[in-house]
Amino acid sequence: MSSIKFILAIWKTNLQAAMEYRASFLTQTIGMMLNNTMYFIIWVVFFDRFKDVRGWGLSDMYVTFGVSASAFGLVALFFGNAFNLGDIITKGRLDYYLSLPRPVLMHALASRSVSSGMGDFLYGILSFIASGIFTWDAMLRFSLATLSGAVVFASFLIIVQSLAFWIGNSSNLSGLATNAMITFAIYPITIFDNSAKIILFTIIPAALMGAVPASFARAFTWQTLAQLLLGASLLLIIAVNIFHTGLKLYESGSAIQTEI
Repeated sequence: MSSIKFILAIWKTNLQAAMEYRASFLTQTIGMMLNNTMYFIIWVVFFDRFKDVRGWGLSDMYVTFGVSASAFGLVALFFGNAFNLGDIITKGRLDYYLSLPRPVLMHALASRSVSSGMGDFLYGILSFIASGIFTWDAMLRFSLATLSGAVVFASFLIIVQSLAFWIGNSSNLSGLATNAMITFAIYPITIFDNSAKIILFTIIPAALMGAVPASFARAFTWQTLAQLLLGASLLLIIAVNIFHTGLKLYESGSAIQTEI
């Protein structure tokens, strides 16, 4: 319970910091929504020309893009340091979090919020509404799908960024892996063969961030729900264990003051 109160306090502080510069916050939010809109127009033009890709149509893309964007936005808003955890590790800046009696990983991830994530989150909701399948029960499924996708994405970031414990500066590798995750999450899953699908469910689990949550948002099935929950849970467990295993190799950078 104390950990929950602690994380809520961090999020409240992050929100207050963002609201101190409201014009900047609104600009970043609107800018990201426009950026996503411009990107999605490519898919609108594509499906206007080809109608569907092996049964995957524009409505499916609205849902897939919506789930992926909102999941990305949630991670950016609430666990912003997931994107630069590797940099924190290599520069010895974990010292600050290790010096406090709080869960190190949770504290480190939640200590930063990326304001533009609000634009991704809101755009995802609007994209889902635009799909034409909006009902209140579908919205509940979309919410669960988004949370599951966010857990998958955050877990993947932790795994990739934690490689810094073993290989040092991994910014190029983590950046490439993150871009691959985001890119494949919003692609129609039907265009990939079975070999590629295995990769998208394991090594780069983009299907668990995009296609599978989108399928659940469109229609409830126990199988899809099981895939969502099992995939997110397993990835989270693996991510936490990899981080704590790597933490045993961490070398202090004597940089406690850096985070104060």
